[in-house]
Amino acid sequence: MSTGLIFDIKKFAINDGPGIRLTVFFKGCNLQCQWCHNPESMSPKVQKMYNAKKCIGALSCVENCPNDALKMTSEGIVTDYNVCNLCGKCAEVCPTKAFEMLGAAVPISDLMKKIDNEAIFFDQSGGGVTFSGGEPLMHSEYLIEALKECGKRMYHRVVDTTVFSKLETVLEVAKHTELFLIDLKVMDSEKHKEFTGVGNEKILSNIVALAKTNCELIFRIPLIKEVNTSKENIKETAKFINSLEGNRVVVNLLPYHNIAGNKHLKLENSINFKVFKTPSKIEIEEIISIFEIYGISATLGG
Repeated sequence: MSTGLIFDIKKFAINDGPGIRLTVFFKGCNLQCQWCHNPESMSPKVQKMYNAKKCIGALSCVENCPNDALKMTSEGIVTDYNVCNLCGKCAEVCPTKAFEMLGAAVPISDLMKKIDNEAIFFDQSGGGVTFSGGEPLMHSEYLIEALKECGKRMYHRVVDTTVFSKLETVLEVAKHTELFLIDLKVMDSEKHKEFTGVGNEKILSNIVALAKTNCELIFRIPLIKEVNTSKENIKETAKFINSLEGNRVVVNLLPYHNIAGNKHLKLENSINFKVFKTPSKIEIEEIISIFEIYGISATLGG
């Protein structure tokens, strides 16, 4: 039975599909979006977070580290990653949870127990299970197995994805999914590569193929000023959506916020954090009006 690397499971999620949902966050992403608000999801490996504000200097972590990888400094606990093996002992013994391990291999049977425990909320609200990340399609074998198990139980299934994957993987996942939440970053491939690390040709062609299936598609567009908020990009996005088969008239707009800054600090990765600009209220209204011209209902959030 396959296992997937999962860094969080969120109960009572209301923005990841219809109704009350349980959202499973996979670790690892094949895009490296510079504005990502979940930088802890990017690496496909187990990581460790340290929150200096929570640290009370108990030194339990230092005393119990099997590799002597930790030491107390004037700025808090410092980890020597040359000798740290990410065993998680520091997180286990820390009384204030200043350390947090990110990523655990969860067997399907254990995951389904967690999902089944929320079934009453799915039934009452028309909710279900959402698989997000990171990029869930990077864990395709595990993902498909979990989707099949959810299907046996008649749970509504959502996959939140960039669809940057092999087409056969996307189409196989589509056989076991009711709804895809698809991230659309920017239409120009070179600009897409500049800010995410990959071009968008595969993404767009996979979306075209996915639109021919019976799955519902909802597009999510992060709005980052000076990256993808120009009239030209919004028009090209609307034209692309209109070119797809089926009724594709719903778009969720997600204005940029810099919540990731604190997470980069906890990951001891703040040197790679870049601050972007959030479009103004007027700019967002103009974007919504452009989509309306093309018959697309664009709403904030979702």
